[in-house]
Amino acid sequence: MRSYLTLALAAVALVLVSCAQAVPGVPKAEGDVDPGTVAGLRVTNDNEVPSGPKQSAPQVDLSAENGDNSSMDALALAALADLYEYWTERMPADFDGQKFTPLARLVSYDSKGNSLKLCQTNTAGLVNAFYCSLDDSIAWDRGVLLPELSKQFGKMSIVTVLAHETGHAVQFKLGGRSGITQATKTIVKEQQADCYAGAFFRWIADGKSKRFQISTGEGLNKVLATMFFIRDPAGTDANKQGAHGLAWDRVFGFQVGFSDGPKRCARMDQEEIDKRISEQKFAEDDTGRGNLPLNAENLRKLKVSLDEAFKQSGVTPPQLKDNGSRCPNGKATEPAAFCPEDNSVVLDLKKLAEIAKPPKRDQEPGEDGVGIGDFAAFAEVASRYTMAVQKSVGLSLDDEKAGLRTACLTGAWARVAEKPGTQENPLRISPGDLDEAVAEMLMGKSLIAADINGNPVKAGFARVEAFRIGHTNAKECTARFS
Repeated sequence: MRSYLTLALAAVALVLVSCAQAVPGVPKAEGDVDPGTVAGLRVTNDNEVPSGPKQSAPQVDLSAENGDNSSMDALALAALADLYEYWTERMPADFDGQKFTPLARLVSYDSKGNSLKLCQTNTAGLVNAFYCSLDDSIAWDRGVLLPELSKQFGKMSIVTVLAHETGHAVQFKLGGRSGITQATKTIVKEQQADCYAGAFFRWIADGKSKRFQISTGEGLNKVLATMFFIRDPAGTDANKQGAHGLAWDRVFGFQVGFSDGPKRCARMDQEEIDKRISEQKFAEDDTGRGNLPLNAENLRKLKVSLDEAFKQSGVTPPQLKDNGSRCPNGKATEPAAFCPEDNSVVLDLKKLAEIAKPPKRDQEPGEDGVGIGDFAAFAEVASRYTMAVQKSVGLSLDDEKAGLRTACLTGAWARVAEKPGTQENPLRISPGDLDEAVAEMLMGKSLIAADINGNPVKAGFARVEAFRIGHTNAKECTARFS
């Protein structure tokens, strides 16, 4: 977060003045959001639908140049066999009868082993997977990239990466039907490829794949976490050649494809992306790459921004208390809790400070004591603050609708102003902060998307979507989640 600009939160207050009644006729955001479904599919977990290859999968009739018959190559080829079947079905159905043609080359390499020359690039040390339009090929690093992804996020992460690269092949084959020309910026191509990957995963989630299955709870959470892992570093300019997007942007692309299918992906263009992309350079006077320490002074600033955000709702602002996150009645959620009996938000500053520490590039946020970043900690506090607002207008606090509403209102609070602030309200989120919110919401015990008892909405997909709805249009927090 930045400490020199204000959070523009006037829109948040608008929804809360009449928060107890739904607003009729409000258009839905892309993809419906319900606590019990993911884009209309029932929420399942891995104990019901084990995410990964099916045991009864048919033999794969594909091979890769330079392959070594390893388990990584076998998984990649199985993913591509499924992708061929999917696009053979969907391309003519969605794009005026155009047929999908298999790629000309599939190439496996080991970035630690003997180097190859692929797409005018040497593979020595190239920890990557990529599509090359020069020879219509997809190549992947079986030595480092695929094993690392599988170790951290499971086997379906490899399917995610291959689905993204096949999305680039689809762009190339569709050409004008996907709006792609020589002048198209990288960020547009990457957003479309993430979207096409999401559309393919919907096909898997619908049970149409012969080789893979995915749960819509834990399974999709790990897929979205993969998108977080392969994001650009915070501070990257979206207009830069090679920009792929921050996690906030990449997850959006995937979710749109999952909810709305390939034709919607093809409509993504520069105009649309310019209006919503979060990837931007740090301001010249940003310090600490946008990360502030979690201390008393910055909590005071956070309190000011929250009070300002919700002042038109008429709520009596709750007080922030550092008491180890314990309510007077003994109940608590960690590291922050809302106590309705005395209208306070109680905090465990030590644990919040641990969350606020930014992870290193190769660390998975929120795992094994690794921090997430300042905005994740501030947003957890903000989520408990919104409980006071919801209580003041008579809304439930202890069900899944409350969890979605809380995520939505926290997203509304996070909406950023584009004008300098004042000394009275000095906080503004900085590039990469929304990624920290995504990381927190993909954790098992997300507080941003939890009810007063700390019970999170089951599906990370729905958590992120609810947060995004509030960030886009605060009025929908009431219309969708009352």
